Amino acid sequence: MALMGVQLVVSLLAASIMQRMAPHCSFARWLLCNGSLFRFKHPSEGELCALAGKQMPKQNRRDRRQNGESKPLTVPKDIDLHLEKAPVSVIDALVLRFFLEYQWLVDFSVYATGVFLFTECYYHVVDASKEVNIGAIWCVLTVLFSLKTLHTLMSHYFRSEEGGERSVCLAFGFLSLLVAMLVLVVREDYLEFGLESGFSSLFDNLEIFAKQQGYADWSIPVTKLTVKLGLAAVCAYIGALLAFPGLRLAQTHLDAVQMNSDRPFIQILLHMSFMSPVIVLILWVKPIARDFLANAPMGKTSVTIVPSAVFDSMRLWIIVVLCVLRLALTRYHLQAYLNLAQKWVEQMKKEAGRIAAIDIQRKVTRVFCYLTVVTLQYLVPVLLILFSTLSLKALGDFSWGMGAEETPGVTPALVMPTAAPVLPGGLDEDEEGVEDMEEDIQATVAHLSATFAALRSVLTPLFFRGFFAFLTWWVAACQVISSLFGIYFHQYLMQS
Repeated sequence: MALMGVQLVVSLLAASIMQRMAPHCSFARWLLCNGSLFRFKHPSEGELCALAGKQMPKQNRRDRRQNGESKPLTVPKDIDLHLEKAPVSVIDALVLRFFLEYQWLVDFSVYATGVFLFTECYYHVVDASKEVNIGAIWCVLTVLFSLKTLHTLMSHYFRSEEGGERSVCLAFGFLSLLVAMLVLVVREDYLEFGLESGFSSLFDNLEIFAKQQGYADWSIPVTKLTVKLGLAAVCAYIGALLAFPGLRLAQTHLDAVQMNSDRPFIQILLHMSFMSPVIVLILWVKPIARDFLANAPMGKTSVTIVPSAVFDSMRLWIIVVLCVLRLALTRYHLQAYLNLAQKWVEQMKKEAGRIAAIDIQRKVTRVFCYLTVVTLQYLVPVLLILFSTLSLKALGDFSWGMGAEETPGVTPALVMPTAAPVLPGGLDEDEEGVEDMEEDIQATVAHLSATFAALRSVLTPLFFRGFFAFLTWWVAACQVISSLFGIYFHQYLMQS
């Protein structure tokens, strides 16, 4: 297997460019600070006093505390307050919470997409079936980093002492566990993930590989039931991670639709984007998707709309297009979130009584401070679905073309080769040092190549098809559950 090839050079070049260009050119920074998003500035105490029709106290807040006055400055709630808009700038974004995590993940995703596109073109031009697919490794790393980012956000909710964020995450985790256990017992005739054949391929190859390594009496210490229980636990964890992103998506979707009430085309795109996880779910329901398109009933006969061999490629294209649609509508959702500050002010005007000026300032400022958190909650689920689909394509040996595809078989396990022995020669000390260095490099490359060869013999495309198909479907299912609950919460529970 050629490990040190063109792909590795391009991968290292992309990593170097990402590290050097991040302070100067960042897609994540451009997404928030390109002038299309507007935040609302909090009013000063002087402005609030002028709107309330009274003079600003001569002593500031610190002087009042030193003089023993603990009563805050209050103003009537029904004052004619209009917040000032300002475009989000780089200086504003740098102080936001989790901004560095957001910038790194989004930029890494952009470069991972570039490396994946290069590897796809490279595999199309050159027969590189024996090489390691570097683009697939970047996609898998993006999935892992996305999960790590969601874990960081969830740990922030767990540390919070206010509200019931911790209870919400636990409740969605237990609900996801129950749903996952039900899904995993559904037959392949209804949900065509390919998990059964994938696990069978994995266990068979592990036994063959163990016997070739000298462990003749070794057998798999776990059963498929144990693996499925572990997979259900992972599903529960992912469901807990996607609880608040789904709830936030429901809120921003409703606000974005209301914000674009005079633009019906944008509203249609917003509704399509919101329903895209449902389409992803249907694509793996065999009686509705594959069987219906391959044998569509037309009176007493059946018509083949899409051949079964073409359906896998079409499914990949549909998911990618839906993810691109959701990414293209990011600005509308983020602006709908930022408008919550003005929306809260309009709601405050309808109430009676007085409110502290510091409370108004905190409420308006808090909306902008959580902008990157909301951006991550919107983007990370999309990145999970997109890059798990790209991993499914690359590691599952699918094709973007609409030609027939063969079902991948089980690759026999390979014996790990050993490095060739070094023969003594009559070289001088400098030449011996150079030769030793070259031999060490060759031995390292040979060892890595053998390791990847062993992994490819155990983790076959049949296993990757089942695993990443289920992962893509499950992320979409978690989004459907949490976002629909969020719609019910914001439309009915908050109204009552």
